[in-house]
Amino acid sequence: MSEVKTPTPTPAGDTYKGWVFKWTNYIKGYQRRWFVLSNGLLSYYRTQAEMGHTCRGTINLATATIAVDDACNFVISNGGAQTYHLKASCEVERQRWITALELAKAKAARMQAESDDSGDDFSPSSASVPPGQGGGTQNSEVQSTLRTLGSKVEDLSTCNDLISKHGSALQRSLSELDSLRLTGEAGDKIRQVTERATLFRITSNAMINACRDFLALAQAHSKRWQKALQAEREQRVRLEETLEQLAKQHNHLERAFRGAAQANTAADSKGSAGPGKGEASDEDDDNEFFDAMEEAPEFITVPADPQFHKRSSSNISGFNSEMGPDDQSLNEEPLTINQESPSQELAPLKKRRTRIPDKPNYSLNLWSIMKNCIGKELSKIPMPVNFNEPISMLQRLSEDLEYHELLDKAAKCQNSLEQLCYVAAFSVSSYSTTVHRTGKPFNPLLGETYELDRRRESGYRSLCEQVSHHPPAAAHHVISDRGWTLRQEITVASKFRGKYLSIMPLGTIHAIFEKGNNHYTWKKVTTTVHNIIVGKLWIDQSGEIDVVNHTTGDRCHLKFVPYSYFSRDVARKVTGVVMDKDGKAHYVLSGTWDEKMEFSRVMQSSRGGENGTEGKQKTVYQTLKAREVWRRNPLPEGAETIYFFTDLALTLNEPEEGVAPTDSRRRPDQRLMEDGRWDEANVEKQRLEEKQRSVRREREREAASQRTSSQSEEGAPHDNYKALWFERCEDRITGEQVHIYKGGYWEAKERGSWEACPDIF
Repeated sequence: MSEVKTPTPTPAGDTYKGWVFKWTNYIKGYQRRWFVLSNGLLSYYRTQAEMGHTCRGTINLATATIAVDDACNFVISNGGAQTYHLKASCEVERQRWITALELAKAKAARMQAESDDSGDDFSPSSASVPPGQGGGTQNSEVQSTLRTLGSKVEDLSTCNDLISKHGSALQRSLSELDSLRLTGEAGDKIRQVTERATLFRITSNAMINACRDFLALAQAHSKRWQKALQAEREQRVRLEETLEQLAKQHNHLERAFRGAAQANTAADSKGSAGPGKGEASDEDDDNEFFDAMEEAPEFITVPADPQFHKRSSSNISGFNSEMGPDDQSLNEEPLTINQESPSQELAPLKKRRTRIPDKPNYSLNLWSIMKNCIGKELSKIPMPVNFNEPISMLQRLSEDLEYHELLDKAAKCQNSLEQLCYVAAFSVSSYSTTVHRTGKPFNPLLGETYELDRRRESGYRSLCEQVSHHPPAAAHHVISDRGWTLRQEITVASKFRGKYLSIMPLGTIHAIFEKGNNHYTWKKVTTTVHNIIVGKLWIDQSGEIDVVNHTTGDRCHLKFVPYSYFSRDVARKVTGVVMDKDGKAHYVLSGTWDEKMEFSRVMQSSRGGENGTEGKQKTVYQTLKAREVWRRNPLPEGAETIYFFTDLALTLNEPEEGVAPTDSRRRPDQRLMEDGRWDEANVEKQRLEEKQRSVRREREREAASQRTSSQSEEGAPHDNYKALWFERCEDRITGEQVHIYKGGYWEAKERGSWEACPDIF
């Protein structure tokens, strides 16, 4: 029994090394690799020499599962991200690895639990002391318990060593017995095996008794420790909440102080009798549109001197030669032009629908579909309708007209700078419908069209056509009886980045007004869909827009501030400045792209001190009181069950007589999805896409047979497709190759003549 009292120096299971066959792929099959088990981590290398510099992979056994396949195979996995299919040279070797792995896993899990407890700032010596009581006796008791538990753990470790040692000896003896023939030595060998088996049994019993004692002690103290730990965690939560409240109060005080300091500094720099300290603090929220924060804004706005509110513009030095009658009216009273709603001029011919069928409660994991599509174009990913909304991209583009009244008002403006404010507000308003709309619109089929005839209700007619499929491009043309035309061709480039999805609209938007022949252009900003993998999807808009009047040279620079968790600014913030061709600021715009926009008349501007980042000076604008130019319409009741559609969006897919056969309203998969028949919609969607691909292949074959050497130059179209209602030409303003409406659609509708329309559905 002297052998029993001598443990091995290194506990078995702490470190284990050896060659194991690992499955690589179907071509190479199992390959021999050197595996090392140490500190709860299983690592492997191609050779022993690689141990010093190149590890091929590691699994943390604390969270891993170990499964046995057959006599020699076993599998180790940590939940799907890593899985090792291994094969030992024999069953005995496989059992050795399984034993070592299980012991290492148990120890790693125990260490991880201890680490988690220490991470909660839980001290066993203090946790057992109830609140309000002395800790001397309790601390001594806990320390004594810990020493006893430590002794039992050492006993377990010793028994574990002995079991490993005697088990190996017993296994060798059994192997020798198995290889012997029936000779005289058999009796001696059998007796030897019996002795070692008895020794092994005695050691096992000792280990079981030590485990039983350990368990009894752990159960006796577990409830008290759990209670103390819960008290500590609750106290930590209370401290975190208190700290958060203090941070918010500090933030509010800092903003108020900074706003007051900026207002006083700007007023003092001009020597004007500006508002006092108390006034600046009270009006900080109304007048400080551009906060001097981490974003380092280019300018700051402060209330204008009271003299600008009381005196006529003709008596103000420096402004009498630059401000016309229209400017003077802006200073003395709110804008009243076109306050009547154009939609009330003519009653609608039909009552539009106000509801669609509720969205079915289908559950589908977006990550399971998109994890293999990282870096690909979104238009090339086969997506089920479960991620769509029952509306096409052409209809979504027509939603830009949700606030067409802004263009109606702009068309009646006498002042081009004031008109630019309305156009800029219109460019922002198109994003208000996206704040909750995480569903993906249907990709239009090539040749698909969508008309939105609101001439009697709102004075405009809109037509969209899908003019290209790769890359996807839609041409849009709107003509209004109230003096404006809107046209655009949008190509959507999108990339899936793993955690988020970036959607970059490419193309220029044109707004042309009959009065003054003012021609404005701008582009769209980047849309980002966050939390693709986990969490709730949310959308952000970020980037900059330059709305340019090519007739007068006026310009409005808008900045969509990206959301930041650490920013003190309001979320979804948009800022802008309207300047003339000489760069002089006339209006300041501020608001959010999901709620409202306001604009203020700039009375004076000056360069502030070098208080920006990198020593840059910021412009200080003294402005009149802000006036609202646009506000988002409220969503219908129960919008969350109808895809968060607006009142306009609910009517876009409403069946209508007399539209073209290629109109999105006639698309069968989209109609089935709207009706809640998603399984049928998925089947129909696949049929339409395959039909489109076959037509495309046929068109490419025809183009290849007709293509001449001059047509095969780089940049020539790969097929001979031409849009039906739009023609490709060079835009005279931007120089871009765009599709512009060539006419004929509304005349064909009046005649009911759709022979030229392709069969796409």
